[in-house]
Amino acid sequence: MIRPARLVSVGVVLTFVAVLASTAAPPPAPNGQETFRYDTFGDEQLWTNVLRMHEALRSVAPATALAVGLKVDVDALPPELIALLRAREVDLDDPATTIALLRLNAVVGVMGKVDDAGQLTSVGITCALCHSTVDNSFATGIGRRLDGWPNRDLNVGAILGLSPLLDDPGWGPGKYDPRHQVFDGKNVVTRYPDTVPVVIPPAYGLKSVGHETYTGDGPISYWNSYVGVSQMGGKGNFNDPRIGLFISQQPDRVTPKLPVLRDYQLGLSAPAPPPGSFDAAAASRGERLFNGKADCARCHPAPTYTDVLRGPDPRVPLLHDPEEVGTEALYAARSATGQYRATPLRGAWQHPPYFHDGSAADLPAVVDHYDDWMRLNLSARQKADLVEFLKSL
Repeated sequence: MIRPARLVSVGVVLTFVAVLASTAAPPPAPNGQETFRYDTFGDEQLWTNVLRMHEALRSVAPATALAVGLKVDVDALPPELIALLRAREVDLDDPATTIALLRLNAVVGVMGKVDDAGQLTSVGITCALCHSTVDNSFATGIGRRLDGWPNRDLNVGAILGLSPLLDDPGWGPGKYDPRHQVFDGKNVVTRYPDTVPVVIPPAYGLKSVGHETYTGDGPISYWNSYVGVSQMGGKGNFNDPRIGLFISQQPDRVTPKLPVLRDYQLGLSAPAPPPGSFDAAAASRGERLFNGKADCARCHPAPTYTDVLRGPDPRVPLLHDPEEVGTEALYAARSATGQYRATPLRGAWQHPPYFHDGSAADLPAVVDHYDDWMRLNLSARQKADLVEFLKSL
C-alpha cells in the first residue's frame, strides 16, 4: 500500500478532478462493457435511500477502502494525480480523497454522485464490484481492470456493516450469501435467518457452459436478473415461483440491459495460466489420469469441463446431489434446484478457494477431497500430477 510522505492538500486533488470533469468527453453509448462496469440499474434506491451508504462513505479513507477489498482503476485517474500518488504525496488516510476517487468513477464497481461542494450525495454499485478486480500494476489494489475476475479480496459483509441499518454478517473476504436477504424495492427482507455464504464466482469462461450458477437455476440472464434486482437493489422485475420470489418495479431498468450484459460476459475468456506456472510433463500425466483412473471427466468433460448440458434435454441442466459429490447441502436446499452443477474448470488456477463454500483452500485440497470421497486410491505422485493438469486449464 502507498504510504504518504509529504502530503498534498486534498483540495489540489479535487481541483484536478474538477478540471477533468469539465473537459471530459461525454460517456459512450451503453454497451455490455459499460453496463457491466458502470450501470447501477437505479440501485441507489437501496444503497442511498435505504442503507444510507453515502453517509458512511463520507468518513471512509482510501486506505480503509483498499483494506476491505475495494479496487481503484488507474486508467480513470488523471496524469497529475498519478504523479502525486507515485510521489506518495496524496493522503490515503483522508476521506476527502475517497470522495475525489468516487467523483472520477475510479472506484471499481461503486458509482457516487458528488455535488459542487464536494459532498457525496448518493452511491450505487455495479456488477464490477464483485466480478472485477485490478492487476495491481500501480500498487496493491490499484491497477487496470480485470473484468470477470472474482474479487476474492472484497469483504462485502464488512462493507454492508458500514450502513447504520445492517451488521457485518461475518462472511469474510471473497464471500457473499445471495439467498440470505433480498430487496423488494422498498425493504430488505430476510428470507433465511442463518446465512450460508458462497465464494464470489468468476464471470469469465462462461461461453457454451450453460446454466451458469452454482446450482444451475437458469441461464446467465436469470442470475443477472436475480442479482441485479434482489441483491444489488436495481429497479426491475424478477419472478420465480420455484423459490417464491416475486418483485415488480416500474420502470424496469434491469431487463432491457440483460442481453448486452450477457453477451459481454460470454465474451470474457478464462485467463490462461502464467508461463512457467505448471509442470507440463506432470500436467500431461495428470490429463491421462483426469480422463482415466480418476474419472474426473465423467462430470467435467472437455472443452467446457462441466457436464451440465450433457443431459437428455440441454434445456434442463444435468445436476448432482450434494451427497453424490460430498459437499455442503444447505445452500443448494435454498435454491430452485436443490442440487449443484459440476463446476467448469477453465481458469481454475486463478481463483482459490474452491467449491461453492470455499471449503477447499487450494487445488491439492480439491484432489484430496475427491480421492477420499470417490475412493480413488491415488498415489501422492498421481495427486500431484492431477493438480498440475488443473493448473494448466
